Amino acid sequence: MGRHRYFEDFAAGQEIPLGPRTVTAGEIVEFARDFDPAPYHLSEEGGKASLLGGLAASGWHSCALLMDMMCDAFLVPSSSQGTPGIDSCRWLRPVLAGDTLSGTATVRSVRRSASRPSIGFVAFAFAMRNGRGETVMEAENSLMFGLRDATAGSAS
Repeated sequence: MGRHRYFEDFAAGQEIPLGPRTVTAGEIVEFARDFDPAPYHLSEEGGKASLLGGLAASGWHSCALLMDMMCDAFLVPSSSQGTPGIDSCRWLRPVLAGDTLSGTATVRSVRRSASRPSIGFVAFAFAMRNGRGETVMEAENSLMFGLRDATAGSAS
């Protein structure tokens, strides 16, 4: 689990490693049963009959896995105040049963909130890769973090 982070702990260009996290067949099927019951998410046979080549995680499951890795790396514990939304998300390759995922969270920019001086926005670019080094997912979004000292400096 990462150290407690505040807005002031992030800087443009900073890279935070994510993972590793191995994806099991059981968790792929369990997620699919609950949220995305396509045949290629429910069985190896269904996956092999598709263009995915085997039992593959739902893209939404991949997003949940990224969130899990983010929590482990830097969100828990932190002063995170959530996100105003997702700017982009691209699923580039299937996440297959047995894949070990890792990745990076790269800080693109930081800015204090003009309307809420106790928080700042940290814009991230995320990349998630499988054990073969292939990028399976990319995402971009900002997260809001509380400031360690909201009275220091001015909003910019």
